[in-house]
Amino acid sequence: MSMPFYVSPEQLMKDRADFARKGIARGRSVVVVQYADGVLFVSENPSQALHKVSEIYDRIAFAAVGRYNEFENLRIAGVRLADMRGYAYDRRDVTGRGLANAYAQTLGTIFSSGGEKPYEVEIFVAEIGDVPADDQIYRLTYDGQVADEHGYAVMGGAADTVASYLEDHYSEGADLSEALRTAVAALGHTADDKGHTADRVIPEEDLEVAVLDRTRAQARKFSRIRPVRISELLGDRGPAEASPETPGDGDPGPVPSDAGRDDPADPTDQESGATPPLEDPTTGEPPTAPPIAP
Repeated sequence: MSMPFYVSPEQLMKDRADFARKGIARGRSVVVVQYADGVLFVSENPSQALHKVSEIYDRIAFAAVGRYNEFENLRIAGVRLADMRGYAYDRRDVTGRGLANAYAQTLGTIFSSGGEKPYEVEIFVAEIGDVPADDQIYRLTYDGQVADEHGYAVMGGAADTVASYLEDHYSEGADLSEALRTAVAALGHTADDKGHTADRVIPEEDLEVAVLDRTRAQARKFSRIRPVRISELLGDRGPAEASPETPGDGDPGPVPSDAGRDDPADPTDQESGATPPLEDPTTGEPPTAPPIAP
């Protein structure tokens, strides 16, 4: 009789945590910044279909990094929970704190379960109040831990490098334009393995920007900012430079410029090549197959 394979609980939890952290680090960072009129979300996201920042309810927004299919399931569950609670009780009973607690229970249960892999996600849940002092930002990690953030916060990708830039340049009570410029500059601030830093200008079309704006007249305070408006807010920043492709967040990664093409001059290319003509341009006869070697 074979002995069952044994792993200590401490080692098992460490392995699961390392697995989740590596998956999250492969994505691009998301920055959340409090400004004078609400909360700003900024991420480098070239995809126009796979959003990392979304609305949950009237005053609540959701942002995530990691595996898209996993945090999209969490977003949908949050929308359903908020709608049910608002319908059964009152819209004022739907709070960011209650939603963050629900997410924490879900992520903690999945992480502790031995029957499935942990979610490779980190999420922000933000809620704005009537005054800046009432704004709330919660950060939830892959294992269900909840942290209450103030001012600014970063998750995913090179979070430490981006956070260090924000620590030096963030100013409380800034307007939307200044907050956006600071957040975008932080996302473009990179560091290599040797600690050398460089600043990159991210194209407006590669930015996903959204706000919870308390000055909006309607009950729903969430709004996306389009590239034209982003360009107006950022002003002249110099020539833009796209980021090196990093597969993650549902991003399939770089596609080579010659993908799907065949080299007719390559004798090793046996699948296809230059398409032969249907008939000889001189005689008008169809091409003759070469003789088969004995």
